[in-house]
Amino acid sequence: MKICYDACMNNDKSKYDSVDVARAAIRLAVTPSREAEEKYIASLNDAGVKAAAVDIGGDITGSIHLIIERAIIASRKAGITKENHVQDGAIAGAAREAVAQIAEKAIGLNGGGKIAISRSGEHLTVCVFMSIGLLHLNDVVIGLGHRSVPIE
Repeated sequence: MKICYDACMNNDKSKYDSVDVARAAIRLAVTPSREAEEKYIASLNDAGVKAAAVDIGGDITGSIHLIIERAIIASRKAGITKENHVQDGAIAGAAREAVAQIAEKAIGLNGGGKIAISRSGEHLTVCVFMSIGLLHLNDVVIGLGHRSVPIE
């Protein structure tokens, strides 16, 4: 199964590496419509990769905690992680890393975009894809965080 921009991937579902999982999260984050997002999530699930996405927006620096909370909740609802401190911490850490990569450009500005989460085996990736700026003077940013979570 090809799951990332038609790039060839390993067909053994248990052997997806961190790069494969990151590609899946990035593609999910940049998917333009909810319908396309749902189809892509279904194809990822068929390929053995769990995924979820959630929209975000507003003052970025003032809502970092909300972004992290939304990532945790979305991952729980999609069955990517379970409600325990190890898995919640992995999502929170990866989301914080992703937001930190875009924070410098986002200081004092508003933005809108999406958080995408993907997981295969022990590899967990959070991608934040946003448009930030004022009026029509927007910049596009992307942040990516990875964590390794024990397989249960």
